[in-house]
Amino acid sequence: MSGTAGAVVPTPRLRRNIPLRPRTEAKRARIIDTAMRHFAEHGYHSARVGDIAAELGIAKGSVFQHFSTKDGLFFEVYKKAVRSLPAYLDAPADVQQRGFFEVLCYWLAKTEHLLHEDWIPYRVSLLGNYGTNLTLKRDINRFLISEDPYGSVAFVRYGIERGELRKDIELEMIVSILDWMMERFQDALLTEELDPGLFRRQGETPEKKQARINQFLDILRRAIGSKQSARD
Repeated sequence: MSGTAGAVVPTPRLRRNIPLRPRTEAKRARIIDTAMRHFAEHGYHSARVGDIAAELGIAKGSVFQHFSTKDGLFFEVYKKAVRSLPAYLDAPADVQQRGFFEVLCYWLAKTEHLLHEDWIPYRVSLLGNYGTNLTLKRDINRFLISEDPYGSVAFVRYGIERGELRKDIELEMIVSILDWMMERFQDALLTEELDPGLFRRQGETPEKKQARINQFLDILRRAIGSKQSARD
């Protein structure tokens, strides 16, 4: 297995919280950008640190000096990738005015379009979710919980304030349900675009895809939606 079985370990400079010099920060950024494309194109296990270093014209050891391990490099790549993706409340104002579930519908319907716009970060996010070792996945989960890059907590509060979500369930539980279900369903849509036929037969029409989205939203509404939302 590529990478390391150990936890993602920050470099000594980062552990001491010493600010990076501009030149060092710029070099790290170039390594991350190049590595992101390599991981997206070749996958986590097949991407080679040596190839990344060769493209940049630096020594392989220089990459490890900055990121310690291949896992450490991918972790930084993953964080940059998901931070670049839109959050729930980045939806247009007119969509937000229509409500919580309309925002979800908006993003799910845009899955294919977003994939073509941001193929590399979406591919990296899929690799982080499904294509890495368990130790790295644990670190990724901790990052997603602590940083909340998609703004799930703020989005759920928005839904509660609008009276669209149940108040008899703790906010944290609704956030978890939303994250679990949306991640799996949107990843299925994304993977279907990246690898047609993997989850469904090829040739699915846009109408059938929209029907699946509507069915998914109906299930989610029944799980976390308020009675008022269910009647709408």
